[in-house]
Amino acid sequence: MAQRSKAKKIAIVYRPETSQALQTALRLAEWLCDQGITVYTQAHQELDGLSKQIKSKRTLNDLSAVIVLGGDGTYLNAARMLEGRQIPILGVNMGSLGFLTNTKMSELYEDVIYTLEGKMELRPRTMLSLQIKRKNKKVIKELALNDIVIERGSYSQMITLEYSYDRFMVCELKADGIVVATPTGSTAYNLAAGGPILHPETHCLVVTPVCPHSLTTRPMIFSDDKPLSFRIKKPSAKATISVDGKNFGEITPDDDIIITRSKKIHNVIRRPTRNYFDLLREKLKFGERD
Repeated sequence: MAQRSKAKKIAIVYRPETSQALQTALRLAEWLCDQGITVYTQAHQELDGLSKQIKSKRTLNDLSAVIVLGGDGTYLNAARMLEGRQIPILGVNMGSLGFLTNTKMSELYEDVIYTLEGKMELRPRTMLSLQIKRKNKKVIKELALNDIVIERGSYSQMITLEYSYDRFMVCELKADGIVVATPTGSTAYNLAAGGPILHPETHCLVVTPVCPHSLTTRPMIFSDDKPLSFRIKKPSAKATISVDGKNFGEITPDDDIIITRSKKIHNVIRRPTRNYFDLLREKLKFGERD
């Protein structure tokens, strides 16, 4: 789906502690202002008077696009800032791998111009909804673009998790943790933990154990139209939960962890000439032989 209307308000998200990202953001903000576009940054960032800070939900609602300068972590920070709003993001890679930030620095202005002219594609990505209920009271509700991770954290013992799909028990799992990943997040922690690569536009998710204490426990792919639920089994056990790399604290056996596909989607800005398999070959050297 092509982006048709000319953008008027654009946010730049970058890592301020990185000199290259800051300087690039300053030059880009100046260029965008010259095009008559209002530039915004996150509330704690400033670009020498060239930008306004995002201080309200109304400002977020009015954005036409977000440009991310950095790696996938910076991109996930921008997606978290949007809180599920379907505002497209153009990711410019200033990190190392960069699956989400797939525009090269050398193509920055060209891709921004194409975005403004409506010549880019918006590719939809599934998001996950996390709910944690403690004694039937909702204590956490979050969105994930990449993954939701339950792990033992700094605790020395493995955790024992019971997990179910559509109310039916799958298994009781003893491991260091478990990763529930979207197709977009399948090339992140899921892949490092031995999980499969999923095409980002498939309607499924993957559950991958982290160092399971069983040779028969393997990653599983599920249709994303039914809920997954998890619960810690041992009364004295504790674990931590993180969403897209952000730690949301401790969970206990009193908690019911419910993961579903969100009704909200995320839109990635991409050139029509690019495809996911190009990205796999470029980033992972997919299919190459020594």
